[in-house]
Amino acid sequence: MKFSFGQNLQQKMSQTMSPRMFQSMEILRLAQAELDEKIEQELIDNPVLELLSDGPENDEKPEKEIKEKDVEQKELVIEESQRSADDFERLLNLDRENPEFFDERPRMSANRIQESSDRQHDMMANVATRSETLHDHLLQQLHERDLEPGVLKLAERIVSTLSAADGAYFRASLSDLLSPGAGEEEEEMAETALAHVQDLEPVGVAARTLRERLMMQLSSEIPNYQHVRTLILDHLEDLQFNRLPSIEKVTGLSIEQINDAWAQIRRMDPMPCSHFIDSHVQTVRPDLWLEKDEDDNYVVKMDEGPQRNLHISNHFIKVLKSGSASVEEKDFIKKKIASAQFLIESIEQRRNTLMKVAQEIVEYQSDFLDNGQEYLKPLKMEQIAEKVGVHLTTVSRAVDDKYLETDRGVLPLRMFFVHGTTNDDGEDIAWNTIRLELQKLIENEDKKKPLSDSEIMNRLKVMGFNVARRTVAKYREKLDIPSSRQRKDWMKK
Repeated sequence: MKFSFGQNLQQKMSQTMSPRMFQSMEILRLAQAELDEKIEQELIDNPVLELLSDGPENDEKPEKEIKEKDVEQKELVIEESQRSADDFERLLNLDRENPEFFDERPRMSANRIQESSDRQHDMMANVATRSETLHDHLLQQLHERDLEPGVLKLAERIVSTLSAADGAYFRASLSDLLSPGAGEEEEEMAETALAHVQDLEPVGVAARTLRERLMMQLSSEIPNYQHVRTLILDHLEDLQFNRLPSIEKVTGLSIEQINDAWAQIRRMDPMPCSHFIDSHVQTVRPDLWLEKDEDDNYVVKMDEGPQRNLHISNHFIKVLKSGSASVEEKDFIKKKIASAQFLIESIEQRRNTLMKVAQEIVEYQSDFLDNGQEYLKPLKMEQIAEKVGVHLTTVSRAVDDKYLETDRGVLPLRMFFVHGTTNDDGEDIAWNTIRLELQKLIENEDKKKPLSDSEIMNRLKVMGFNVARRTVAKYREKLDIPSSRQRKDWMKK
């Protein structure tokens, strides 16, 4: 191998992103609720940024705002000879804890004070109260029992190991709860503690296995008690895989008797503590919604929130023009104006980009919006990027966490982008369409002789869908559809 040292020139193109461009792209990525929060924070941090509804001074229209993206390029006429150190000091204090020292600063209007107070009140009112946890529920029952201190302490340790999300199974070992070198007496005490915990509501809590949980819920008063008990103790795996003839051969029970006992098992609760799982679902606020024009075409509308009312405060523009500002004051105000103007322009750019992207998506997927899931067509982000005339990453950021309100519900924009294949006629077919057809085939099959994955593949090919057997199996599993053997109804002859 030969090594050498030397210099050479190489020309290549690369794209760099300025901090402002990065900020603009981040604003595009924000969902409407996040954008509202950012605007509210900017209104607090930047004194030159205001909403048109802020005060009575808005009866007069705001002066024409600076249109150039870089406000430093458009100098305002300032008389440098007129400076005031006191004014500068007050100006610097705008962002600090005593803004009232700056008497010339526009005061918050009564309406805005009331709006701010209402928002804070709503936030406090909407804070969810702490719901009862599984641990709370079990400990309360334990403390109502007259238990020996040692047994109670061990029972509390057992409860601390339980998780509602994990099914409230007791996964630990009793020996793990005892100190090293514990004797037979301590072991018996641990067994007693576990028995007390397993005797609590809901029935089945702290079971070590599914079999133990079902036995805890089994009552001798139910019909077919002995048959049910036999299936739970010896044939749960056979039931899982629908091996009813094997159970029939081993137990001597008929298929009908097995099915009756199995029906009783299905009525039991394998997850009795599921209601203690935190299932809080965040409310989705749609950024866009649809209307139809006079030609019955879809038109995208946007929830713009407060951003359309943002403007640069006339007060600070007048301060600059008055000639009373120093160089330092002028720099301070101009930096704040530049920041505010960039935010306003970035929000407007976000609005235009999101509206264009959403409109193109809706026009392409209008058949789906009119007729349902089977009409969803394959669509890539590259197609929308080309239509709108933007980069692929811009489309990706535009649809990220954005929702569209339609007659078919509130849908994420990303849902409209689906992969697909082509049929025998060369038409693009979305995978979702194939999944729906697969589901229909299984729903309508003869349960006495359910379709295998190979048979489903062949039937889909007859319909024009060229898919492999492994693809059929993958989508079947995604739809939580069991195998053909597990779907077979042994009662049908």
